[in-house]
Amino acid sequence: MKKITLVFLLLAVVIALPLYAQLPGIPEIDQEAPLDTAVTISKETLLAAFGQINEENIPTTRILEGGEFNVNIRHIENVTLENMRMLTHLDTIDVWIVQEGSGILNIGGELIDGILRGGKEQFIEAGDIVYIPAGLSHGVRESALITWFNIRFPEHRN
Repeated sequence: MKKITLVFLLLAVVIALPLYAQLPGIPEIDQEAPLDTAVTISKETLLAAFGQINEENIPTTRILEGGEFNVNIRHIENVTLENMRMLTHLDTIDVWIVQEGSGILNIGGELIDGILRGGKEQFIEAGDIVYIPAGLSHGVRESALITWFNIRFPEHRN
């Protein structure tokens, strides 16, 4: 009986996945950004993406892929100093538009043996926009939940 149930569930998933991918409102992951036309991402699509991210605790959903530039939705939960990540993008600028939650953003610091050293810290929350220049380390700590648009594009002044 268990084998029949498992086979039925696998068959249902195989049939449902292509249909799920075609549902209106669910954004394509890694959709290539066109060079000859504008792209509009509807409010409904974004709400569906945020819902999916929250339900499934997905850390990154790429909305548009443009090589050196992209548009992502980032979502992290239960971040502490012990499990935070510091990132540095040498040739790209990040613009964050915080949509939900809050946290402490460290810009310019460095994680050494699990200890955050230096940098500037600031509290960010829904509604804030953060500009992070290329080459500057950054990471969020002390956040129960934070979700933001992450728009990344190349730095051409370097």
